[in-house]
This record gives sequence, structure tokens and C-alpha cells, in this order.
Amino acid sequence: MNDPVLESTLTCPVCDHAQREAMPTDACQYFYACSGCGELLRPKAGDCCVYCSYGTRPCPPVQQDQACCGGAESPAMIDPEYRHD
Repeated sequence: MNDPVLESTLTCPVCDHAQREAMPTDACQYFYACSGCGELLRPKAGDCCVYCSYGTRPCPPVQQDQACCGGAESPAMIDPEYRHD
């Protein structure tokens, strides 16, 4: 099995701002605040995290055909107050 790619470029569906980000390997990132317009992104229905919905690469567990954190009910989600500056 190949090592997962740990960076992805998220593109905001509201303003099309693109930002390269390092993906967490120990939690799902369920929230992401766009640094272009401030929109708080959440995963699309059926996706486990914002990287799977808006990124150029899915999250590391999905890249390795493994179950991810379990979606919205997961206790391992990254805090919604998370901001990348």
C-alpha cells in the first residue's frame, strides 16, 4: 500500500478561493473556514471531511481504502473554531 499524500488544495464552493493545506492524520476535519470569504465549509452528504468534498485529494484514510472517522457523529472531529492563518 502506498503512503497517503498529506497535502490537498481546498477550493471554496462559494468564492472559488483555493488554499493548500496539510491534512490531519489523527482526526477528520469536519469544518474549514475559507480564508477568502470566511464561509464555514462542512462535508457534502456522504463525505467524511472537507478534504473529501472540496480537496484535490481525499483524506489519508480514504486514500488508503480505510474507514474514516465516521462523519458528523465522530468524537475525533477537528474543532469548528479551527482556523488556518
